Amino acid sequence: MTAETLTPAATDTPMRKAPRRPKPAPGVKRLSPLRVIGMTVVWLFTLFNIMVLYWLIAAAFKTPLEIFRNPLSLPNQLFVSGRPFRNFIYAWDTAEFGTAFLNTVILVAVCSVVIVLISAPAAYALSRLGVRGAGPLTGFIAIGMGIPFQTVIIPLFIVLAKIKLTNNLFGLGVLYVALSLPFTVFLLTGFFRSLPDELEEASAIDGASPTRTFWSIMLPLARGGLITALILNAIGLWNETLLAIVFLQENANFTLSRALFTFYNAAAYQSEYGGLLAGVAIIVLPMLVLYILLARRIITGLTLGAGK
Repeated sequence: MTAETLTPAATDTPMRKAPRRPKPAPGVKRLSPLRVIGMTVVWLFTLFNIMVLYWLIAAAFKTPLEIFRNPLSLPNQLFVSGRPFRNFIYAWDTAEFGTAFLNTVILVAVCSVVIVLISAPAAYALSRLGVRGAGPLTGFIAIGMGIPFQTVIIPLFIVLAKIKLTNNLFGLGVLYVALSLPFTVFLLTGFFRSLPDELEEASAIDGASPTRTFWSIMLPLARGGLITALILNAIGLWNETLLAIVFLQENANFTLSRALFTFYNAAAYQSEYGGLLAGVAIIVLPMLVLYILLARRIITGLTLGAGK
Protein backbone atom coordinates (compact mmCIF):
# COMPACT_ATOMS: atom_id res chain seq x y z
CA MET A 1 0.00 0.00 0.00
CA THR A 2 1.19 3.44 -0.87
CA ALA A 3 0.82 6.71 0.99
CA GLU A 4 -1.70 7.82 -1.61
CA THR A 5 -4.13 5.04 -0.68
CA LEU A 6 -3.96 6.01 2.99
CA THR A 7 -4.67 9.64 2.44
CA PRO A 8 -8.47 9.45 1.83
CA ALA A 9 -8.97 7.16 4.81
CA ALA A 10 -6.96 9.45 7.02
CA THR A 11 -8.92 12.47 5.95
CA ASP A 12 -12.38 10.89 6.28
CA THR A 13 -12.54 11.58 10.06
CA PRO A 14 -12.24 15.29 10.81
CA MET A 15 -10.14 16.45 13.79
CA ARG A 16 -12.25 17.13 16.85
CA LYS A 17 -11.40 20.23 18.81
CA ALA A 18 -11.46 20.22 22.59
CA PRO A 19 -14.59 21.97 23.93
CA ARG A 20 -13.95 25.47 25.13
CA ARG A 21 -14.91 26.50 28.63
CA PRO A 22 -17.65 29.08 28.67
CA LYS A 23 -16.35 32.53 29.36
CA PRO A 24 -17.76 34.19 32.49
CA ALA A 25 -20.14 37.04 31.89
CA PRO A 26 -18.64 40.52 32.03
CA GLY A 27 -18.31 41.74 35.62
CA VAL A 28 -18.70 38.22 37.07
CA LYS A 29 -15.66 36.82 38.92
CA ARG A 30 -15.08 33.09 39.10
CA LEU A 31 -14.88 31.93 42.76
CA SER A 32 -12.33 29.26 43.56
CA PRO A 33 -13.34 26.44 45.95
CA LEU A 34 -10.77 27.65 48.49
CA ARG A 35 -12.28 31.14 48.43
CA VAL A 36 -15.77 29.74 48.90
CA ILE A 37 -14.62 27.68 51.89
CA GLY A 38 -12.87 30.70 53.38
CA MET A 39 -15.89 32.95 52.96
CA THR A 40 -18.13 30.28 54.49
CA VAL A 41 -15.90 29.97 57.55
CA VAL A 42 -15.73 33.75 57.96
CA TRP A 43 -19.50 34.17 57.72
CA LEU A 44 -20.14 31.30 60.14
CA PHE A 45 -17.70 32.85 62.63
CA THR A 46 -19.38 36.23 62.18
CA LEU A 47 -22.83 34.71 62.68
CA PHE A 48 -21.63 32.96 65.84
CA ASN A 49 -20.31 36.23 67.29
CA ILE A 50 -23.55 38.04 66.42
CA MET A 51 -25.54 35.33 68.20
CA VAL A 52 -23.31 35.59 71.28
CA LEU A 53 -23.72 39.38 71.31
CA TYR A 54 -27.49 39.04 70.93
CA TRP A 55 -27.64 36.52 73.78
CA LEU A 56 -25.57 38.81 76.03
CA ILE A 57 -27.74 41.87 75.44
CA ALA A 58 -31.01 39.94 75.69
CA ALA A 59 -29.94 38.14 78.87
CA ALA A 60 -28.96 41.44 80.48
CA PHE A 61 -32.69 42.34 80.51
CA LYS A 62 -33.96 38.97 81.76
CA THR A 63 -34.62 37.44 85.13
CA PRO A 64 -32.44 34.44 86.10
CA LEU A 65 -35.38 32.12 85.41
CA GLU A 66 -35.77 33.48 81.87
CA ILE A 67 -32.03 33.15 81.19
CA PHE A 68 -32.06 29.40 81.84
CA ARG A 69 -35.52 28.54 80.49
CA ASN A 70 -35.47 30.62 77.30
CA PRO A 71 -31.83 31.49 76.60
CA LEU A 72 -32.37 32.65 73.00
CA SER A 73 -35.78 34.27 73.30
CA LEU A 74 -36.39 37.99 73.57
CA PRO A 75 -36.83 39.27 77.14
CA ASN A 76 -40.46 39.09 78.20
CA GLN A 77 -40.19 42.27 80.18
CA LEU A 78 -37.77 45.16 80.17
CA PHE A 79 -39.14 46.20 83.55
CA VAL A 80 -37.80 43.61 85.97
CA SER A 81 -39.30 44.01 89.46
CA GLY A 82 -41.09 47.13 88.28
CA ARG A 83 -37.90 49.11 87.50
CA PRO A 84 -36.52 49.83 84.03
CA PHE A 85 -33.00 48.49 83.42
CA ARG A 86 -33.00 46.98 86.88
CA ASN A 87 -30.11 44.61 86.11
CA PHE A 88 -27.91 47.44 84.86
CA ILE A 89 -28.67 49.58 87.90
CA TYR A 90 -27.94 46.66 90.21
CA ALA A 91 -24.60 45.94 88.51
CA TRP A 92 -23.58 49.62 88.45
CA ASP A 93 -24.34 50.16 92.14
CA THR A 94 -23.19 46.84 93.57
CA ALA A 95 -19.95 46.62 91.62
CA GLU A 96 -19.18 50.34 92.14
CA PHE A 97 -18.77 50.78 88.41
CA GLY A 98 -18.90 54.58 88.73
CA THR A 99 -15.41 54.88 90.23
CA ALA A 100 -14.10 51.99 88.15
CA PHE A 101 -15.42 53.55 84.94
CA LEU A 102 -13.66 56.84 85.69
CA ASN A 103 -10.42 55.04 86.56
CA THR A 104 -10.57 53.02 83.36
CA VAL A 105 -11.29 55.99 81.10
CA ILE A 106 -8.41 58.04 82.53
CA LEU A 107 -5.96 55.13 82.60
CA VAL A 108 -6.74 53.93 79.07
CA ALA A 109 -6.71 57.43 77.57
CA VAL A 110 -3.40 58.46 79.16
CA CYS A 111 -1.65 55.15 78.46
CA SER A 112 -2.81 55.02 74.83
CA VAL A 113 -1.51 58.53 74.15
CA VAL A 114 1.82 57.85 75.91
CA ILE A 115 2.28 54.59 73.98
CA VAL A 116 1.82 56.35 70.65
CA LEU A 117 4.04 59.30 71.66
CA ILE A 118 6.90 56.93 72.51
CA SER A 119 6.36 54.49 69.64
CA ALA A 120 6.11 57.04 66.81
CA PRO A 121 9.67 58.50 67.12
CA ALA A 122 11.10 55.02 67.73
CA ALA A 123 9.36 53.60 64.66
CA TYR A 124 10.46 56.56 62.52
CA ALA A 125 14.08 56.20 63.60
CA LEU A 126 14.09 52.46 62.91
CA SER A 127 12.44 52.72 59.50
CA ARG A 128 13.66 56.00 57.97
CA LEU A 129 16.92 57.25 59.48
CA GLY A 130 19.19 54.37 58.49
CA VAL A 131 20.24 53.68 62.07
CA ARG A 132 22.94 51.02 62.30
CA GLY A 133 21.41 47.74 63.42
CA ALA A 134 17.87 48.96 62.79
CA GLY A 135 16.84 45.67 61.20
CA PRO A 136 17.96 43.38 64.04
CA LEU A 137 16.62 45.87 66.58
CA THR A 138 13.22 45.88 64.88
CA GLY A 139 13.22 42.09 64.94
CA PHE A 140 14.17 42.12 68.62
CA ILE A 141 11.24 44.44 69.36
CA ALA A 142 8.92 42.19 67.37
CA ILE A 143 9.99 39.23 69.54
CA GLY A 144 8.44 41.10 72.46
CA MET A 145 5.01 40.54 70.90
CA GLY A 146 5.50 36.78 71.12
CA ILE A 147 6.31 36.65 74.83
CA PRO A 148 3.14 35.95 76.86
CA PHE A 149 2.97 38.51 79.63
CA GLN A 150 1.58 35.79 81.90
CA THR A 151 5.13 34.39 82.08
CA VAL A 152 6.59 37.62 83.48
CA ILE A 153 3.88 38.56 85.98
CA ILE A 154 5.75 37.23 89.03
CA PRO A 155 9.02 39.08 88.28
CA LEU A 156 7.05 42.24 87.49
CA PHE A 157 5.12 41.98 90.74
CA ILE A 158 8.32 41.57 92.75
CA VAL A 159 9.93 44.58 91.08
CA LEU A 160 6.89 46.83 91.46
CA ALA A 161 6.40 45.73 95.07
CA LYS A 162 9.96 46.83 95.89
CA ILE A 163 9.36 50.31 94.48
CA LYS A 164 5.87 50.60 96.03
CA LEU A 165 3.92 50.59 92.77
CA THR A 166 1.56 47.69 93.42
CA ASN A 167 -2.10 48.52 94.10
CA ASN A 168 -1.45 51.73 92.21
CA LEU A 169 -2.93 52.98 88.95
CA PHE A 170 0.37 54.63 88.02
CA GLY A 171 2.21 51.32 88.38
CA LEU A 172 -0.43 49.55 86.32
CA GLY A 173 -0.14 52.27 83.70
CA VAL A 174 3.64 51.74 83.50
CA LEU A 175 3.02 48.05 82.81
CA TYR A 176 0.41 48.85 80.16
CA VAL A 177 2.80 51.17 78.34
CA ALA A 178 5.78 48.82 78.54
CA LEU A 179 3.86 45.74 77.37
CA SER A 180 2.13 47.60 74.52
CA LEU A 181 5.24 49.20 73.02
CA PRO A 182 6.47 46.20 70.94
CA PHE A 183 3.22 45.87 68.99
CA THR A 184 2.81 49.61 68.47
CA VAL A 185 6.42 50.16 67.36
CA PHE A 186 6.16 47.23 64.94
CA LEU A 187 2.87 48.54 63.54
CA LEU A 188 4.13 52.10 63.04
CA THR A 189 7.44 50.90 61.59
CA GLY A 190 5.58 49.29 58.73
CA PHE A 191 3.46 52.39 58.28
CA PHE A 192 6.39 54.82 58.14
CA ARG A 193 8.11 52.60 55.58
CA SER A 194 5.12 53.03 53.27
CA LEU A 195 5.55 56.83 53.09
CA PRO A 196 7.33 58.26 50.01
CA ASP A 197 11.06 59.01 50.26
CA GLU A 198 10.80 62.15 48.10
CA LEU A 199 9.31 64.17 50.93
CA GLU A 200 12.33 63.61 53.17
CA GLU A 201 14.70 64.37 50.33
CA ALA A 202 12.92 67.66 49.60
CA SER A 203 12.94 68.54 53.27
CA ALA A 204 16.67 67.84 53.53
CA ILE A 205 17.34 70.05 50.50
CA ASP A 206 15.47 72.84 52.26
CA GLY A 207 17.78 72.44 55.23
CA ALA A 208 15.36 70.84 57.69
CA SER A 209 16.81 68.55 60.34
CA PRO A 210 15.54 64.98 60.76
CA THR A 211 13.69 66.05 63.91
CA ARG A 212 11.99 68.93 62.09
CA THR A 213 11.13 66.64 59.19
CA PHE A 214 9.57 64.11 61.54
CA TRP A 215 7.39 66.56 63.47
CA SER A 216 6.41 68.86 60.59
CA ILE A 217 6.08 66.48 57.62
CA MET A 218 6.15 62.77 58.40
CA LEU A 219 4.07 62.78 61.57
CA PRO A 220 1.08 64.55 59.96
CA LEU A 221 1.27 62.14 57.02
CA ALA A 222 1.23 59.21 59.45
CA ARG A 223 -1.97 60.41 61.09
CA GLY A 224 -3.94 57.41 59.86
CA GLY A 225 -1.45 54.96 61.35
CA LEU A 226 -1.27 56.90 64.61
CA ILE A 227 -5.06 56.88 64.99
CA THR A 228 -5.14 53.16 64.22
CA ALA A 229 -2.50 52.45 66.86
CA LEU A 230 -4.32 54.67 69.35
CA ILE A 231 -7.65 52.89 68.84
CA LEU A 232 -6.19 49.38 68.95
CA ASN A 233 -4.33 50.13 72.16
CA ALA A 234 -7.43 51.69 73.73
CA ILE A 235 -9.54 48.62 72.92
CA GLY A 236 -6.88 46.24 74.22
CA LEU A 237 -6.27 48.13 77.47
CA TRP A 238 -9.98 48.63 78.12
CA ASN A 239 -10.53 44.86 78.11
CA GLU A 240 -7.34 43.94 80.00
CA THR A 241 -8.12 41.89 83.12
CA LEU A 242 -5.23 39.73 84.32
CA LEU A 243 -2.79 42.50 85.22
CA ALA A 244 -5.54 44.45 86.97
CA ILE A 245 -6.46 41.40 89.06
CA VAL A 246 -2.85 40.80 90.12
CA PHE A 247 -1.72 44.39 90.76
CA LEU A 248 -4.86 46.05 92.17
CA GLN A 249 -6.36 45.20 95.56
CA GLU A 250 -8.36 48.24 96.74
CA ASN A 251 -11.83 49.06 95.38
CA ALA A 252 -10.91 52.71 94.92
CA ASN A 253 -8.26 51.73 92.35
CA PHE A 254 -10.27 49.13 90.47
CA THR A 255 -10.70 49.26 86.71
CA LEU A 256 -13.93 48.02 85.13
CA SER A 257 -12.64 44.53 84.42
CA ARG A 258 -11.23 44.25 87.96
CA ALA A 259 -14.50 45.46 89.47
CA LEU A 260 -16.44 42.94 87.38
CA PHE A 261 -14.19 40.13 88.62
CA THR A 262 -15.01 41.05 92.23
CA PHE A 263 -18.70 41.55 91.40
CA TYR A 264 -18.90 38.03 89.97
CA ASN A 265 -18.69 36.36 93.38
CA ALA A 266 -21.45 38.50 94.89
CA ALA A 267 -23.74 38.12 91.86
CA ALA A 268 -23.25 34.36 91.64
CA TYR A 269 -23.88 33.95 95.37
CA GLN A 270 -27.18 35.83 95.10
CA SER A 271 -28.06 34.18 91.75
CA GLU A 272 -28.16 37.63 90.10
CA TYR A 273 -27.11 36.30 86.72
CA GLY A 274 -29.02 39.02 84.90
CA GLY A 275 -27.09 41.66 86.84
CA LEU A 276 -23.81 39.86 86.14
CA LEU A 277 -24.47 39.79 82.40
CA ALA A 278 -25.53 43.43 82.55
CA GLY A 279 -22.13 44.18 84.09
CA VAL A 280 -20.44 42.37 81.22
CA ALA A 281 -22.51 44.39 78.74
CA ILE A 282 -21.49 47.66 80.42
CA ILE A 283 -17.85 46.79 79.76
CA VAL A 284 -18.23 45.32 76.28
CA LEU A 285 -20.64 47.73 74.59
CA PRO A 286 -18.57 50.98 74.72
CA MET A 287 -15.61 49.42 72.90
CA LEU A 288 -17.92 47.57 70.51
CA VAL A 289 -19.59 50.84 69.52
CA LEU A 290 -16.19 52.52 69.18
CA TYR A 291 -14.93 49.76 66.91
CA ILE A 292 -18.05 49.80 64.74
CA LEU A 293 -17.80 53.57 64.28
CA LEU A 294 -14.08 53.52 63.49
CA ALA A 295 -13.72 50.10 61.81
CA ARG A 296 -13.09 51.60 58.36
CA ARG A 297 -10.36 53.89 59.70
CA ILE A 298 -8.69 51.01 61.55
CA ILE A 299 -8.68 48.76 58.48
CA THR A 300 -7.42 51.60 56.27
CA GLY A 301 -4.58 52.33 58.65
CA LEU A 302 -3.54 48.67 58.83
CA THR A 303 -3.58 48.19 55.06
CA LEU A 304 -1.63 51.39 54.42
CA GLY A 305 1.01 50.17 56.84
CA ALA A 306 1.50 47.09 54.65
CA GLY A 307 2.31 49.15 51.56
CA LYS A 308 6.01 48.27 51.45
